[in-house]
Amino acid sequence: MARVYNFAAGPSMLPESVLAKAAAEMLDYQGSGQSVMEMSHRTKLYETIIEGCETLLREVMQIPDNYKVLFLQGGASTQFAMVPLNLMNRSGKADYVVTGAFANKACQEAARYGKVNIVASSKDRTFSYIPKLDKSQFTPDADYFYICMNNTIYGTVYHELPDTGSVPLVADVSSCILSQPIDVSKFGLLFAGAQKNMGPAGLTVVIVREDLIGNPQQITPTMLNYAIHAENGSMYNTPPTYSIYICKLVLEWIKNEIGGLEKMKERNERKAKVFYDFLDRSKLFKGTVVPEDRSLMNAPFVTGDAELDKKFIAEADAAGFVSLKGHRSVGGMRASIYNAMPLEGVEKLVALMQKFEEENA
Repeated sequence: MARVYNFAAGPSMLPESVLAKAAAEMLDYQGSGQSVMEMSHRTKLYETIIEGCETLLREVMQIPDNYKVLFLQGGASTQFAMVPLNLMNRSGKADYVVTGAFANKACQEAARYGKVNIVASSKDRTFSYIPKLDKSQFTPDADYFYICMNNTIYGTVYHELPDTGSVPLVADVSSCILSQPIDVSKFGLLFAGAQKNMGPAGLTVVIVREDLIGNPQQITPTMLNYAIHAENGSMYNTPPTYSIYICKLVLEWIKNEIGGLEKMKERNERKAKVFYDFLDRSKLFKGTVVPEDRSLMNAPFVTGDAELDKKFIAEADAAGFVSLKGHRSVGGMRASIYNAMPLEGVEKLVALMQKFEEENA
């Protein structure tokens, strides 16, 4: 069967060359006579994989030396608790901007461990924009300032970061990590679930400035303490070994085949332009996000008729364009065009949408 174009929000499609290499090494990784999937994480051979993955991530993202890279489990959702447990440790306060479902969940979780100030929210217009921030609403002695940089469900992204001064900026970058260059030094902490742009589900990457770890709240469980994982090289317990291996292959693809994050950004901008240009001229399909805040990664859209949306999703699925159904909380459609989606996939989807419009408008 021919491979489909997978527009899922995550887990998402992986580069074919990565899948091919993983398949070739499935039964015998580099002459070891075993698969990485069954390899002990305590072996010298596996150490080369996890250390190689970290080295590549540091190189590709240009991560400064005073940041720790942690390979964890529990998904980005576990970070909703780990962040306040480890960082809400001085004033016991934190600022949050609520721009979607995941930022809201993070905010609610943090409120269990300290005082949360909601600086701004875009809930009033179904999270279809990034709110302008009033610095007078910031908490001067906050332990950190939290944003979800790219909103997977609603398709918005921060094109300009908040100026938080000396307050560490924390960002959930799950659905935009590795999509373009990012200045890590502007953040106190970044975290991402791997299943969108980095590899398969099961791995969560945390990039945290060293001065922010080592002083967790007293109630922090051992497994939720950043310092424990940093001190043990992400091997306090068995790490998600195979997901880390695939992440390493993805980073090799970005470095060697794509040419780095500047080239990746250009590639992603071309894909997004093809899609958004069509939405802007379409008589049937409409984007749901204000143009200035549109994401390069996630593009929600609608026809305005729920039954017509269902018809399009069914026809697209039958034609090999899968997982276009919008999130259950908002309906409509959503095209997630992550790094591994080729330009051809977006162009063919647009052609399908044009045909559907001609037949149904």
